[in-house]
This record gives sequence, structure tokens and C-alpha cells, in this order.
Amino acid sequence: MSETKKIRVLVVDDSAFMRIAVKRTLESDPAIEVIGQAKDGAEAVQLVEQLQPDVVTMDFNMPRMNGVEALRAIFAKRPVPVIMLSAHTQEGAKETLDALAAGALDFVPKPDGEVSTDLSGVRDDLLRKVKGATRSRPSAVAPAPSPTRAVAPKPTTSLRASLPGDAPLLVIAVSTGGPAALERVIPRLPADFGAAIVVVQHMPKAFTKALAARLDGISALSVSEATEDDVAAPGRVLIAPGDRHLTLDGSGRVRLVDSPPVNGCRPAADVTLQAVARTLGPRTTVLVMTGMGKDAALGAQALKAAGGKVLAQDEASSVVFGMPKAVIERGLADQVLALDRIAPTLIERFG
Repeated sequence: MSETKKIRVLVVDDSAFMRIAVKRTLESDPAIEVIGQAKDGAEAVQLVEQLQPDVVTMDFNMPRMNGVEALRAIFAKRPVPVIMLSAHTQEGAKETLDALAAGALDFVPKPDGEVSTDLSGVRDDLLRKVKGATRSRPSAVAPAPSPTRAVAPKPTTSLRASLPGDAPLLVIAVSTGGPAALERVIPRLPADFGAAIVVVQHMPKAFTKALAARLDGISALSVSEATEDDVAAPGRVLIAPGDRHLTLDGSGRVRLVDSPPVNGCRPAADVTLQAVARTLGPRTTVLVMTGMGKDAALGAQALKAAGGKVLAQDEASSVVFGMPKAVIERGLADQVLALDRIAPTLIERFG
């Protein structure tokens, strides 16, 4: 009987101690084999071409080539799933978003920033994401250019006390591959877009705030991390904060919830969608985009039963066809869209 093929991983980090810690953590699972180690981005580019690993784990701050520079060079030759190991700091969150926009599949926050090499607290997350990476399509979304285009100052208006009675709500549910995909949707929507938008992106706290800031800097719409008592309204994009579930009451006012994770996630799209199905159902459309797992499926089912609409990203343009697939297979999707067709379709639907 032949042995099961192992997942072949290249570990990239400028710290020898961290490379040893990552290798030990990965190889604690018999399904994974570390086939090489690189001390910087330039060496990583060479070893990816030479060893052809199934997955790469990579630090951001490295000599010669940083994470973004290495990712762009790797993707130019041979797209491969890359999991970033990220400092759990404000600057680390910004760097992680840069790497995700450049093509990285996902990330795992390092414990205690850059200092600790004890990975026991993130072991399960790292192993799950490395294994899940083998089912991804890293070339589905080309690396995004750096966000350099200028955006006109956003109009300052007083917050509404409630979501206008005739205004629609768009909930975007997204996970793995989401930050890069969102950059191909939100910045393409006009300042007078007719629907309020809530985004549920699976991310830890601090990282969702960095995501909101990045999208706000390249979008005509105002993008911010949601806070308690915020109001969803046209012209605004609210991103569910990491480690909190987000719900909306009947007036479109945000309520943040600390209940246990759902589908292993907090925030979870199912929590948001089941809440808005009860309060704003017929006015709500959900867009389920690239992501691992099946979060949003039960929520989309509840929303559909309440008179809402369901859109899903197609397989060819999804980095991971998990969440959209779960919705499509249940027969819930009113429309299935390629990534580049999402923004034009939303503009046609909501103006």
C-alpha cells in the first residue's frame, strides 16, 4: 500500500530560531514535511522555483526582499499558496494587509509579536491553514497593485439615527482570499452607491481595523471598522471587528456580541445574516465571496426565507471555493458572478 503524499512546505524567516520553531510545529503533523528553509525573500524566490513546494510560510520583515517584494517575484514565476506569519501589532497588521493584497493566501498572527518562538498557541490554526492551502487557487486573483490612486475627500455628514426606510442593505461574507478580492469590489463602487454595506471578513482584532483603513484610503465610499451603535447607511461600509459578532437591529444600528464563535469564527457571517433576516430581511442582499468552510450558508438560507437575495462568487475567480460553494450547492444563489463582474452588477442593482 502506497504512503499518502505529504504536504511539502518551504519555511521563510530571517530568524533561525523561528524557522526551527515553525518546522517543528509543522512536522508535529505527520501529513506535513518541511522540504526547505530560506533566510530571506530573495532566497525564497530561488527555492520556490527549485523545490516547487505545495505551500510556503513566510515572515514579512526580511533582508534583501520583504514579504511583498518576495510575493510579487514568486507570483511572477510560479503562483504558490503563501501563509504569512504576522506580528500582532498595528504595524504588523498593515504589513499583513499589504502581503494579502500582493497574493498571500492567509496569515497566522505570531504570539507576542516578533519575540516569542513558542508557537503552541497558534499550532492548530497554522496546521489548519497550511492543509487548507492545498485546496486553494492562488492564481485565481492576480496580485493587486499598491493602493496609490488618490481619492477625493469624502463628504462629512452627520450620522443618521437609523437606516432610511427604503434603503437596501448589502452584507458581504468573505474569508480566505477576501482582502484582495474586496479591493476589486469596494473601491469600484461610487460615492453615491445606493445600499448600506456591512462586511464580515474572518480576521482577528486589530487586523479588521487595518483592513478598513486600507479600503477607506482607496475607495470613494467611507470604510470603517464597526463600533457599538454605529448605523449602516448608504455611503458607508462597516467592517465587523475581529473577535466580535455583528448584528443589526431594525433601524440598522450595530450591536456587537461576544457570544461563542460560530463555524469556528468570530465574527461569523451566519450570526449577522440570521439577525438581519429577522430585522431587515426583504431589504437585504448577501454576497458570499471566496473563503474556506461554509460560514454564511445557514444565514443565507434564513435570509432567503425572509425575502432577501443571495449572490455568490464563482469557482473560477475564488481563491478558495468553500463558502460560495456551500451556498450554491444548497440552491440559494440568485446569481453567481465572476469577481470582475461583482462591482458592475452591484452598481446595476443598487445604483
